[in-house]
Amino acid sequence: MNGDVYISGMKNAALPIIFACILNKGKNILYNVPRVSDIELSFDILESLGASVRDREDGGVELDTSGIRSVVAPYEFVSKMRGSTYLIGAMLARFGEARVGMPGGCDFGDRPIDQHIKGFETLGAKISFTDATLRADAGDGLVGSSVYLDIASVGATVNIIISAVFAKGTTVVMNAAREPHIVDLANFLNRCGADIRGAGTNTVRIHGVSELHPCSYTVSPDMIEAGTFMVAAATAGGRVNIRNVIPEHLETIIAKLRETGVSVDAGDDFVTIESDGKFRGVTIKTWPYPGFPTDMHPQFSAMLCFAEGVSRVYEVIWDGRFRYVSELQKMGANIDVSGNAAIIMGGGRLRGAAMSAMDLRAAAALVIAALRADGVSEIGGVEFLERGYCGFDKKLRALGADVYIDE
Repeated sequence: MNGDVYISGMKNAALPIIFACILNKGKNILYNVPRVSDIELSFDILESLGASVRDREDGGVELDTSGIRSVVAPYEFVSKMRGSTYLIGAMLARFGEARVGMPGGCDFGDRPIDQHIKGFETLGAKISFTDATLRADAGDGLVGSSVYLDIASVGATVNIIISAVFAKGTTVVMNAAREPHIVDLANFLNRCGADIRGAGTNTVRIHGVSELHPCSYTVSPDMIEAGTFMVAAATAGGRVNIRNVIPEHLETIIAKLRETGVSVDAGDDFVTIESDGKFRGVTIKTWPYPGFPTDMHPQFSAMLCFAEGVSRVYEVIWDGRFRYVSELQKMGANIDVSGNAAIIMGGGRLRGAAMSAMDLRAAAALVIAALRADGVSEIGGVEFLERGYCGFDKKLRALGADVYIDE
């Protein structure tokens, strides 16, 4: 593959920002919003609550949340997407109550929201469950407090930040997640008049304010989409320029690719991958940011099937994430999984096969393996791919890949 690919906005930043627009009761203009299915679903949710969503001629999206009156989110929408949990924090902050069905999303193991609930309750909310619906009530209002997260949960960190914007006093989130999309959310809220400090570190402080105002904001580029194209280029071979990126967000991915022997050149807003398709095996262990991202582990596993030597991949974030391995084995991949670890015997030739994706990143991994495998592969479950990648097939074709999605 050869050429340039431009990375879209970060879905995991856009989702909390979209729901955080509920707080400022006005017309926000968001740019660089990736039009993937999860984002479209978030717009449907807001419109069902009374908001208006309008595409602008300059490529932005105008979100007017002034008309939201309902605190009950329709189950048929929220059950399809895990990011809908952010509605709880946003509605608690604006209305003092929320009624939200339990969320859906990719299914790779137990993904509890106990840390979210811990944060809400620490701020003074009362939480109950009725008929698969979470009911949250803030009574006389939320009050700032110190919350220690038992794990550095991205979702819980986001939800506590959103819910604490109007809380009386100061909220301190300790052992907070440090991902770039949390920084993006804090930057958006601060531009709207919030007072959030420390986003991107282990401790975030939210000083409560009385109100917010709408703003215009540009969502940061998607580090996982960028990493996916980096791995795809390294696997298939060629020279690909990945543009519209923040290289600092990609440091662990860059380091691991260089460890395999692939050439990586990082500039101010681009990364260039040059590969002859030959690389060596490595050991990967996922870890919360700034460690190696769990959302890049399946893609790297696909690449390492073609590496020289033995690779080991350790997944410590999510249970059940190795389910894609059985699909790669249909292509002839030599992978042995035991518990949270996989041993990949590289160097073999994979052949095209009929496969089925079971989550977003697994779908990308199967595509990457198919790019290098002999023959034709057919991959089902394309709806997972469309949850998080904007125009994935079109971008690959522009680089010379022979890939199509049947409508």
